[in-house]
Amino acid sequence: MRVKFQISVSLDGFVAGPNQSLEDPLGIGGEDLHRWMFELEAWRRMEGQEGGIVNESTPVVEEAMTSYGAMIMGRKMFGGGPGPWRDDPPWRGWWGKNPPYHTPVFVLTHHRRAPLEMEGDTTFVFVTDGIGSALEQARSAAGDRDVAIGGGASTLQQYLAAGLVDEFEFRVVPVILGTGERLFEHVGDLKLEQVRAIEAPGVTHLKYRVVR
Repeated sequence: MRVKFQISVSLDGFVAGPNQSLEDPLGIGGEDLHRWMFELEAWRRMEGQEGGIVNESTPVVEEAMTSYGAMIMGRKMFGGGPGPWRDDPPWRGWWGKNPPYHTPVFVLTHHRRAPLEMEGDTTFVFVTDGIGSALEQARSAAGDRDVAIGGGASTLQQYLAAGLVDEFEFRVVPVILGTGERLFEHVGDLKLEQVRAIEAPGVTHLKYRVVR
């Protein structure tokens, strides 16, 4: 069982654009980091849509979608704004009634909230006692499958700095954002081994193993 993440990144090293908000959660230009994926048949199928294309990115995306048994994400990725959870109406995530995870998802937050059960076997569990507790619960829920860390950047930085990540995959996109949110800040002295490199239309997939 591995702890891993995958994330799209610009050529100048940003994983989100500037001025992130509820209306623009990926920041200005941030959505351009993911356009390579939107037309894939594998992505459209996960979103309940038909059609789409198949290319070199297809097996990479299918692997990322199916290999984990639990996920961890930060409050910003789940959304709903900072501070205490609102009640009217309650925030239920960005993904509608049937989120694409279909596993338990452990959300890091400073504010207590009861678990949120959604359609398609996704349950959001809100964890207030830190990244170690979230990982322990996710490992228990995942069984012999992997634990995926969804993001955002701050959450990934915390797990990298704590030495709790086994591998990750960059989706390097030919986009220059100029400013925004970087991943490799405050993560300590990482030693990495490249596992694979896959070139595909609009993106290059680079997988690394963390060497301990």
